[in-house]
Amino acid sequence: MPRLGIIFGGRSGEHEISILSAASVIEAVEKLEYEPVPIGINKSGEWFAIHKAMAGIASLDDGRLGALIPKSAREADPGAEWILPGELHRRIDFAFPVLHGPYGEDGKIQGLFEMLGIPYSGCGVAASAICMDKLFTRDIWIRAGLPVCRHMAMPARSFLADPAAAISAISAGIGYPLFVKPANMGSSVGISRVKSADALKGALEEAFRHDRRAIIEEALDCRELEIGATGNGQAEVSAIGEIVPDAEFYDYDSKYRSAGTKLYIPADIPDATAHQLGILAAGAYQALNCEGFSRIDFFLERGTGKLYLNEINTIPGFTRFSMFPSLWREKGVTYPELIERIIRLGNERYNAENSGQTD
Repeated sequence: MPRLGIIFGGRSGEHEISILSAASVIEAVEKLEYEPVPIGINKSGEWFAIHKAMAGIASLDDGRLGALIPKSAREADPGAEWILPGELHRRIDFAFPVLHGPYGEDGKIQGLFEMLGIPYSGCGVAASAICMDKLFTRDIWIRAGLPVCRHMAMPARSFLADPAAAISAISAGIGYPLFVKPANMGSSVGISRVKSADALKGALEEAFRHDRRAIIEEALDCRELEIGATGNGQAEVSAIGEIVPDAEFYDYDSKYRSAGTKLYIPADIPDATAHQLGILAAGAYQALNCEGFSRIDFFLERGTGKLYLNEINTIPGFTRFSMFPSLWREKGVTYPELIERIIRLGNERYNAENSGQTD
């Protein structure tokens, strides 16, 4: 039986969300023809083989989240065995990372799998790194002729050198309201909606707590739509979903703690808009050379009906009730079937890359 390493936790601000995703994947894999091997990474970057039961972990309020992965190797107990990342190829046959955000979704761990010769799920090193960076992603989409909203980059060094000049440039270039986001972060961590120059300095400082660069973008009057894609090279797309947050925007609490945020699957949009969105999603996926799976997020501007690409997530939330699995379920693909498809795509890529001869 193939040993499937489900790798979770990690050093990013999405540590707890990753554990929720892993618990759902492990539960599903136990019903498939794989041996699940849970591997947790703590916030210091230490790795552990997890022997504790993870069934039923489905909420950020679950007390097990803080104790599941030891805080240090010195605290390892019978439920968690400290391991070295370089030993991974001796423990698993395939890696299924559900590490959201930096150090997991940005090409770093994908590079480790490549060095160890382990097949893995999702995008490769380059695509993972580019897609994690909102500025790099948009540069490629613009070059491919795909629509994105008005935005600009702000490095921390430029802001710190002359905060007044940075605020003036943003005010003139984008106007208000606007969003300030870390260039490399997910789950709406570090994002602020800014209505005036008075609040901009604090929003930039918050973004720079998470990354050395920020992306500033116009705040559109829009609906937020999401679609899933799978495939190596060519992209097959899922049903389309809509998010209606119960807050001013879709922030961390709206995503993971609020009962008021609504998800509508399928989204109530005209057929022509759905068709166009599917074409744009496939084009966005292919332009970035994505493989395996991703979720692509869009803005649908009210009044004009224009679609704008927002961002792409190469390891989206993966609980049974997360948007990505739900979009595929609407299209007739069950959660276990989706996992099996992702594993198959990962093995196909690995076999294609390693079929040649080396000296």
